[in-house]
Amino acid sequence: MFYQLKKIFRNHNRSKNRDIDPDEIFLDSQNLPEFDTAQFEGRIEKPIPRSAFTTLLFFIFFVGGVFIFKLWGLQIISGEQFRTRSDNNNLRHTIIFADRGLILDRNAVPLVWNTINPESNDFSLRVYATSTGLSTILGYVKYPTKDSKGIYYQDQDSFNAKDGIEKIYNAELLGKNGTKITETDVKGNVISESVIELPEDGKNLTLSIDIKLQKKLSMALLDIADRAGYKGGASIVMDIHTGEILASSNFPEYDSQIMNYGTDNKKINSWISDKNHPFLNRLISGLYTPGSIMKLFVALGVLDQGVISPTKQILSTGSISVPNPFFPDKPSVFLDWKAHGYVDLRHAIAVSSNVYFYTVGGGHRAQKGIGIGNIEKYAQMFGFGEITGVDFFGEKKGTIPSPEWKKQNFNGEIWRIGDTYNTAIGQYGFQVSLIQVVRAVSAIANEGTLLTPTFTKVGKKAEEKGSRVKISGIVPLDKNFYTIVKEGMRLGVTDGTSGALNFPFVEVASKTGTAQIGTSKNLVNSWVVGFWPYKDPKYAYAVVMERGSKNNQFGAVLVMKELFEWMNVYVPEYLK
Repeated sequence: MFYQLKKIFRNHNRSKNRDIDPDEIFLDSQNLPEFDTAQFEGRIEKPIPRSAFTTLLFFIFFVGGVFIFKLWGLQIISGEQFRTRSDNNNLRHTIIFADRGLILDRNAVPLVWNTINPESNDFSLRVYATSTGLSTILGYVKYPTKDSKGIYYQDQDSFNAKDGIEKIYNAELLGKNGTKITETDVKGNVISESVIELPEDGKNLTLSIDIKLQKKLSMALLDIADRAGYKGGASIVMDIHTGEILASSNFPEYDSQIMNYGTDNKKINSWISDKNHPFLNRLISGLYTPGSIMKLFVALGVLDQGVISPTKQILSTGSISVPNPFFPDKPSVFLDWKAHGYVDLRHAIAVSSNVYFYTVGGGHRAQKGIGIGNIEKYAQMFGFGEITGVDFFGEKKGTIPSPEWKKQNFNGEIWRIGDTYNTAIGQYGFQVSLIQVVRAVSAIANEGTLLTPTFTKVGKKAEEKGSRVKISGIVPLDKNFYTIVKEGMRLGVTDGTSGALNFPFVEVASKTGTAQIGTSKNLVNSWVVGFWPYKDPKYAYAVVMERGSKNNQFGAVLVMKELFEWMNVYVPEYLK
């Protein structure tokens, strides 16, 4: 035993002085057939290859490089983008809605104003005056709406004007919205707000309407319509020197406030389905057969053409007849509404004699007429068949019958003398709007100036310096011709069909008209037009009542009767 230990130490000392052979350290498993490779304890490992260290280092450097590259991309290349996106998670641009401008009457009485919205601080609510007859004029707006995230739609970030003055003058009334930045926490709670652009409220708009006059005119229209069973109607009063519309009513009509809220679906649907069309602006878009009011303009054409002296009388026995080439024993008969006896031009206007205007319009026997070409010419001279340019949308041109018009609309039929007769008294295919009529009557009153009607206050007369009055045309007829026609209109009040307007407190000039409608001729439209004061005209008016009974004793003239009597008590300044 001692000998063996001594041998081991001897060998150990010898080994200090020589190199160690790897075979002496690591046993070759191939030389140990009985070595248990599955046994961990006591196992002698093989050396790790140098390539393993190289692979590991490459992997570490590769992963690190990728990480550094991505970090560089996030911080340097896209850092600003992600920083903005992060900020936007907490900061939001919010609209500050501008208040719409007020709409005022000519005396600064508010017709449309703003009030606090009890459900939202974002914008104010619109309030509309409740006076009858204003809705068609004022129109209404719809409010901005949000999406499911509470953000206002891009195309609905302002009030949506839908009709009337609100729509026509939306650019002035709208104003300019402001912007604020709202900071919120992760729960959506507002931390702070900063205004970056203040809103600019819309401009106030002063209309030409006098709310007192407007209200009474509308009430009178509704009263006569109710008493006489008319299905609709419209009326207007206009300054003959400026074109300002002082009052205008429309029946039936919708309610601006209900349309503004948009919550009363039952009421709104009833208006949509109403056969009397409450959404129709009868002043601008309604077209009517004018009837006898067209005799005023035919009379001016007759005087200008010189086909008859204004003092020459024509006998009205209640009708005239012309030979019928197809049935010689059955002449064509054209009726007057009554037998008037002998009438000259002034009295023919006053009593509205059909026979007189048949004769001077189309000619009869020895008396020459001006013919359909001239009837069309003078109607056009006074603005019929064209838009007036009023500051409103949806204006209709109407129709002036002519031989060409008949060919186009009646399968090429030729024009006959009876067509001229009927056109001369405002029947047949004549279609006019109320705004055209009041402008044309104003041109008679002011002796030849066609004004552009307006719902806004313009102030000064056309001839005054700095005036904003728009003149759309001049009708250059002899002033004496205008005088003769105006005398006939005044005679209509003192001795003719407008006798209801014969007052002791104001002199009115007027012309009535009745237009038969429908195939049965049992329904009529009732008209009255005119101006006042007679000797120094300031205002013109026109009223039409729709689809009343032909036997009705209540015509449009009674609407103006109520208005004049009211003005005499409450606003006598309008009668001077």
